[in-house]
Amino acid sequence: MDTIRKNLDALFYPKAVAVIGASDKVGKVGHTVVANMISAGYKGQLIPVNPKAAEIQGLKVVHEIADLPRDLDLAVITVPRPAVMPSLKALADIGVHSVIVITAGFKEMDKEGYNLEKEMAELCNERGIALVGPNCLGMINTGSDVNASFAAGYPIKGNIAFFSQSGALCTAILDWALGENIGFSKFISLGNKAVISEAHMLEYLGRDEETKVVLGYIENVTQGQEFLKQAEIVSREKPVIMVKAGTTAAGAKAASSHTGAIAGSDAAYSAAFKKTGVIRVTDVASLFEFAQAFSTQPLPAGPNLAIVTNAGGSGIMAADATEKSKLTMARISNETVEKLRAVLPPFAALYNPIDVGGDAPATRYKDAMEILAADPMIHALMIMVSPTASAQIIETAEAIIEVAKKTDKPIFACYMGKMRVAPGQRMLQEAGIPCYAFPESSIHSLEAMYLYSNWRQKGVPDYPVMPGNKAKVRALFDEVRAAGATEVVEFQAQKVLSAYNLPTPRTALAQSSDEAVAAAESIGYPVVLKIASPQISHKSDVGGVKVNLQDADTVRKMFTDITNRAQRLRPDAHITGCLVQEMAPKGVKEIIIGFKRDDQFGPLIMFGLGGIYVEVLKDIAFWLAPLSREDATGIIREIKSYLLLKGVRGEAPVNFEALEHILLSMSQLAVDFPEIVEADFNPVLVNSEKAIVADVRLTLAS
Repeated sequence: MDTIRKNLDALFYPKAVAVIGASDKVGKVGHTVVANMISAGYKGQLIPVNPKAAEIQGLKVVHEIADLPRDLDLAVITVPRPAVMPSLKALADIGVHSVIVITAGFKEMDKEGYNLEKEMAELCNERGIALVGPNCLGMINTGSDVNASFAAGYPIKGNIAFFSQSGALCTAILDWALGENIGFSKFISLGNKAVISEAHMLEYLGRDEETKVVLGYIENVTQGQEFLKQAEIVSREKPVIMVKAGTTAAGAKAASSHTGAIAGSDAAYSAAFKKTGVIRVTDVASLFEFAQAFSTQPLPAGPNLAIVTNAGGSGIMAADATEKSKLTMARISNETVEKLRAVLPPFAALYNPIDVGGDAPATRYKDAMEILAADPMIHALMIMVSPTASAQIIETAEAIIEVAKKTDKPIFACYMGKMRVAPGQRMLQEAGIPCYAFPESSIHSLEAMYLYSNWRQKGVPDYPVMPGNKAKVRALFDEVRAAGATEVVEFQAQKVLSAYNLPTPRTALAQSSDEAVAAAESIGYPVVLKIASPQISHKSDVGGVKVNLQDADTVRKMFTDITNRAQRLRPDAHITGCLVQEMAPKGVKEIIIGFKRDDQFGPLIMFGLGGIYVEVLKDIAFWLAPLSREDATGIIREIKSYLLLKGVRGEAPVNFEALEHILLSMSQLAVDFPEIVEADFNPVLVNSEKAIVADVRLTLAS
């Protein structure tokens, strides 16, 4: 792995490149790659490899891979599938450092292709070869004049790096970026990711001095823990913005618990991005709108935005968008208002949005911008231009550029329209000023910068270690597995709660009606009875729960009723008896806390209102374990129903500290025992005094 990482330099900055399957026939991939390398102005040694030709596109041909220079930096393979592995083996024999396999037809096609790709990965991992692909478009590095791809077009040089699993999307984005004058430092099509993955790209681009912003399009992640590690490291230094495709869990296997059913794959990706500071967007347009902002503007020092416009309607639209975001409309100080009054006409609106009038010349815009930029309570400016008859499109753009050079605050432009404003839009973009056609895009981009700035300022989280008796829990799990089970049902899981100091109602296991009465009288009426059986995890399915039992006769009767019914409905189940449990205190709210272990990212913690709320409203927040104390606080406040927990109409707020303790303890349990695949604390009952885990169920890996 370390050798592969080192060989990424050979991939992006090769001194010599060989094209395996080079061709003189226009339309062949091997022809396009050679032509692209030449047209990019590559200054190293470019070597076409073809068994028959003597010369290709003016370059001397090498007939056999064995005749290539040893320790070759980069080889691009374009030959048909049957010839790929022989070519790769020959390249490994001459000590190649990096390879791009453009050829398709591997694991995406059939079993034979899957096996070939597996063989390819094993060889490259063994030899330390940095392999991109197969089934990819290739790679472009404007910093080294390398276009080792069959893309139709070459981007202008910039400070944005982009990697994608989809080669077709790469071609579309490249064409779009050329039209929008957006530049790139690196442009990588990952394809099937046999060796080089998103984690490798994040690590490399994070330390790449030519890259200021990292963009990614992903469909899945194959090295989840390494991805989390690298994403957080890179996000601390530069923004990482991603589109995740395939956001539904329609194809996921139905899970047995509430947590498993609700926590689809998309929830895990959202939690992974949130934990690591990755900025998630839902569409490619937003990906590049955000990229323009981050790649050109400083981060805002706060949320306060001032808007300058020459049209009242557009200013109102921008103000509405701001109010719906995490930004705020800056309050214009009296001193600033007086300065504006001195330079603007009497009809100008001096309170945010600042309307300079439909007839505003560029000088009026400039005066207003300079005054606002000097106000310490304003953190960012958005300059809106509607193409009125008297609007000075180019001159106003020049004024925006001039003011931007004099301030360390982010400045965004919004030139509404298309034809008339196009010259101004182009001028601003070329000068590094983000320019959008509509205010919503500007607001969303600035909001993303503000939230990212806040995330970076939080610093590296501290993860508390919650005490727990791991040996006691391990012994219980061994017992459950020895019995051939994977479900740890409530009467067993009580030991887990005790081992991790989790608060529970007073509970006793009764194996007879007499024991049930004795336990109830010790606990104090009213009590709850719950069926206790290793084979019955959903107690309500067999009528296995009775609440608010007020006396001994009722407890005795209900014990017999519950156990008989369970035996009749589940003759396969061993009935241990019943749990006798104290009733919940009055005024409690039901909470569900659980986790499901995601295959890539690990334990996905879930928090929300329990009972009917979790079924109907699905008002749930997710976070990846381990949880910091700040995470535990944040996940509670993330649900829409948080205000209900704070208390409404005179209600006392719930005990948030007690809920946070349960969340942190569950997180610790998830980290300590990787064999737990799902867990439900449902319900957790909380009031202003305490929180208790009233029911619990765990599922172990089979």
